[in-house]
Amino acid sequence: MDATTNCVLPRYQVVRDEAACTGCAQCVRSCANGVHRLRKDPERIAINPRACVNCQRCVVFCPELALTIRPWPQVGTGSSTWTAEAMDDIAKQAQTGGVLLSSMGTPAPYPIYWDHLLLNASQVTNPSIDPLREPMETRVFLGSRPEILKINERERRVVEPLPPQLKLDVPIMFSAMSFGSISLNAQKALALAAAELGTFFNVGEGGMHRDLEPFADHAFAQVASGRFGVDAHYLNTAAAIEIKIGQGAKPGIGGHLPGEKISAEVSRTRMIPEGSDAISPAPHHDIYSIEDLRQLIFSI
Repeated sequence: MDATTNCVLPRYQVVRDEAACTGCAQCVRSCANGVHRLRKDPERIAINPRACVNCQRCVVFCPELALTIRPWPQVGTGSSTWTAEAMDDIAKQAQTGGVLLSSMGTPAPYPIYWDHLLLNASQVTNPSIDPLREPMETRVFLGSRPEILKINERERRVVEPLPPQLKLDVPIMFSAMSFGSISLNAQKALALAAAELGTFFNVGEGGMHRDLEPFADHAFAQVASGRFGVDAHYLNTAAAIEIKIGQGAKPGIGGHLPGEKISAEVSRTRMIPEGSDAISPAPHHDIYSIEDLRQLIFSI
């Protein structure tokens, strides 16, 4: 296949009524995607349908209403298995020889569970009679509890030491997002929000930047498959340690942070050479049994 061959069909067909068109070039000036182009030899307006996103701007701005945009005739909706989007992705990968990468969410129509979150207080022991004016307790504690709790009834206090407990003022935590995959400003925003709300954020597997250490009381340090930035200081600074067992967002061969994103600051925090690719295996290569996991916990 020639390197210049484009395997991807256009999504839309731009049809110009030559009898109505006056050549005013208003479509050229109004299109931000370069669909319409003014040629001098011969003098006419050429169309690049591959650049069209069906914004309809040229149709609206055409004074003679000489433009029409419709779906490309050879592109259908596909089937339930081979959707138009799936076939388009395959064609793009065949064209480029690479893997399509995207960030900040998923293009698939997955439901946003936050929009469907319901706090059902029907089983609260003493529900508020006036919930608009009476406070509701939302605190929750994370940590192991003894089977029997010894209490001094006269002084109404616990008389035995308790295991470490983490207090969440709201029963919601921020999930892991590593430094490098997101910026330090984004991580600082999560840290500030966690401290303000009385909950915790997770630094992910990119290590903990020194600027986040003032918020360490609200931080989870993650030990993931890549082990980036994991040392004694990192483990002792955070309020808690999370061992990521599942693949999370790293199916197949795992996660890949390109070398061009490994700046000097990311390199220092992740403890890897500057400019080198950061590969996070999908599984832990030292955990293949319950005993292996026990050994990792013991080592930590």
